Amino acid sequence: MAKNIMEHKRYFLILSVIFGIEFLVISISPHDRADWALENVLVVLSAIFIFFTYKKCPLSRLSYSLIFAFMSLHEIGSYYTYSNVPYDAFLTSYFNFSLNECMGWTRNNFDRLIHLAYGLLLAYPVRDLYCRIAGLKGFWSYLTPLNLIMATSMLYELIEWGAAETFGGELGMAYLGTQGDVWDAHKDMALASLGGFIAMAITLFIHSRIQKDFREQWKLSLTVKK
Repeated sequence: MAKNIMEHKRYFLILSVIFGIEFLVISISPHDRADWALENVLVVLSAIFIFFTYKKCPLSRLSYSLIFAFMSLHEIGSYYTYSNVPYDAFLTSYFNFSLNECMGWTRNNFDRLIHLAYGLLLAYPVRDLYCRIAGLKGFWSYLTPLNLIMATSMLYELIEWGAAETFGGELGMAYLGTQGDVWDAHKDMALASLGGFIAMAITLFIHSRIQKDFREQWKLSLTVKK
């Protein structure tokens, strides 16, 4: 038991150090310092929350790995600004393949990828947290994380709107990143919801195969309490 706890702590610290190094390197010379700072306010707050709640409520290695993957992708977007991440130039240069041309895209869609990843990568850690703190089981342990992903995605769009109104000008537009799409916020929320749905569907499928009491918990969670 003690060995497993130490290995878990070591894994968490390794991910923390790697992300810390990435954050520091990217912070040296981002393409737009003001936009980078805005993009990382929530990252810093989230990192502090995760670090100081680790001892009282440690999540699984998978959860920390997924959080690390999402935050690392976000740092790439904050470095270039989301509308200018050169993913297509990278693919064309190294693989002679244009994703934009293949998909018929006329805009930079890295921001859409991140919104999809928000649901896809963070729904499971959210479920992990809910199950540990609130003891959720069965149906509600899959629906509630999806609901939170959808709600926080909407909240983030409101924060973007508020920031754009507050700062205005080029900084406001860079942070908003609509690239001329009037339905940008709606599509972002839809992609986050889709990502969360896929993550919970995969989790549900796996649990239905490996958990012996899966059906019992599912049935019990939908039973009306007297």
